[in-house]
Amino acid sequence: MGYTKVTPVDDKPGKSNKFIHALLNDVRLLETMIEEGQFNDDIIRIGAEQEINFIDQYFNPFPVGPAVLDMAKDAHFTHEYARFNAEINLDPLVLKSGALLKLEKDLIKHLNKINKHANAVNGEVLLAGIVPTVRKKDLHKDNQTPVERYDALDILLNKLRGEAFNFRIEGKDLLVETHDSSMFEGCNTSFQIHLQIAIEKMVAQYNWAQAIAGPVLSAATNSPLLFGKRLWRETRIALFQQSIDTRSVNKQTHNKEPRVSFGTEWIKESILEVYREDIARHRVLLTADLSKSQKEEEIPKLKALNIHNGTIYRWNRPCYGITDGKPHIRIENRYLPAGPTVVDQIANTAFWIGLMNGMPEEANNIADLMDFDDAKSNFLKAARMGLGAQFVWLDGRRIPAKQLILNQLLPLAYEGLKKAGIDKEEATQYLSIIENRVETEKTGSQWIVDSFSAMKKTRTDFDAAIITTAGILKRQKENKPVHSWPAISENEIKQSQFYTVDQIMSKDIFSVQPNDSLEYTCTIMDWRKIHHMLVVDEQGKLEGLITAGMLLHEISTKNLGKQLVRTVMIKDPVTVPPHTSIKAALAIMNEHKIGSLPVVDNGRILGFLSTRDLVKVINHMMKTVDENEHGIG
Repeated sequence: MGYTKVTPVDDKPGKSNKFIHALLNDVRLLETMIEEGQFNDDIIRIGAEQEINFIDQYFNPFPVGPAVLDMAKDAHFTHEYARFNAEINLDPLVLKSGALLKLEKDLIKHLNKINKHANAVNGEVLLAGIVPTVRKKDLHKDNQTPVERYDALDILLNKLRGEAFNFRIEGKDLLVETHDSSMFEGCNTSFQIHLQIAIEKMVAQYNWAQAIAGPVLSAATNSPLLFGKRLWRETRIALFQQSIDTRSVNKQTHNKEPRVSFGTEWIKESILEVYREDIARHRVLLTADLSKSQKEEEIPKLKALNIHNGTIYRWNRPCYGITDGKPHIRIENRYLPAGPTVVDQIANTAFWIGLMNGMPEEANNIADLMDFDDAKSNFLKAARMGLGAQFVWLDGRRIPAKQLILNQLLPLAYEGLKKAGIDKEEATQYLSIIENRVETEKTGSQWIVDSFSAMKKTRTDFDAAIITTAGILKRQKENKPVHSWPAISENEIKQSQFYTVDQIMSKDIFSVQPNDSLEYTCTIMDWRKIHHMLVVDEQGKLEGLITAGMLLHEISTKNLGKQLVRTVMIKDPVTVPPHTSIKAALAIMNEHKIGSLPVVDNGRILGFLSTRDLVKVINHMMKTVDENEHGIG
């Protein structure tokens, strides 16, 4: 899918206002087209966009997207925000018998083709909402795809925000991060479904799409990990909103919606309400040359409206398009993650399209049955808890996700597919996957969390992420639904992939301050059974290091209770950045005759490398060698 050439909006009023006037004119043209009944409502089509990840032979993100697309030379493939991503645009299909089977067949064909080219550069295609092995180092600016559109967006997002991007996501673990660009968006990949909607049904159908978003997402979560942290069941939802948020902490003085949004209210009379709200709330980021008058076109392309709409990321986004010479409006479902398998994604598609087409009569007046804030809350609860969520449904009562889906929504979906002409066998093939997944509560996110947690018991966080990713790739190739996947095994990979200190360092850090007493320090070290203690100031900056050997010396020569940490600590200890090779770190420890290394990035303490961590690595390496020599695994 090609993009109109765009540039960042600048500070020159003439140029930006010219685009804004074109944008307003597009809205007026769209209003006229709706009033005159110019839309194609006779044929309903579906479509999809598959976002993918490239990983290398060590299961880490692999920035080969531009090279792979250059080799493929296929109009179905296009760039994505990060170099280790790409997108496959599937041809639209008429919604009728065989459409879902054809969608699966087409997707497999395109995935096989792009994977063949990835293999040529020692890469693999992985379907995952967030690759478990992605690290902060993968998100530097050099890994942004060199496309004018993405450069423009990054420049404008940073300009509007005026400060670093702050991320805070709390689940089973807590993630707190700061980044200087919007590259965190590159972590996210989705499977976006498009459904053409008849204009006379658009208001009711768009509102219904909002109402069912929570339950549909709860059954499809597949993105629970980021940087070794177990966060939301669909972490993409929080991460994407925060990575595109132009509202700085200092500027949030009034109630302003983020550019990634569920919306603020039910629409009442026309889909135009969505476009108008987005124009009113969000400044134009991109402009383009729109010198050709739309009056000269038989069917207006509404380029300005589409460009602006492309910078607003509603989870259910209305999209204007032209197919076979006739205009249409479709709903783009943007909240479903990539993976776990192709067949799982088509099952999600069948569930959503079935529900959309099976909308009950009473839902035509959804505002009388359900508060919009409850629909929005349902969506966020689904992202946080998956099938563990409880929803406020149409009757105002709370109902567990599992009960709602099995007892009410799946029957609606079957009926909706039947109305669309999908035969019972085809509908059952995919909706039974949803039923089994929900019944067993084995979503992609559940499998990933279970696998990662199991490996964490004996492995480092990073090694656990590698094994989990290897397990996903192996099972994905079989294209069997995730509810049938076997549990993770130690033998998913032949050997541990240890290369840099951030893969093996301890992240559970204990520290003291310079004016703390040595008695207190010694007590904490004894309680925690640790041999080194970092010394930090009140802002968390590294000031020094205390070792068990130093404490023993102080005990034998002085009155321990009266000594302060600052009087005996090692000042300016030797440190290493997180991406130092293990070999180099070991050489540094030997050279300085030390048994520990604080791991620091731009003054921030990330972890601590000790001889104990190195012994664990050696133990796993020896175990792998022994297993290979004896044919184990």
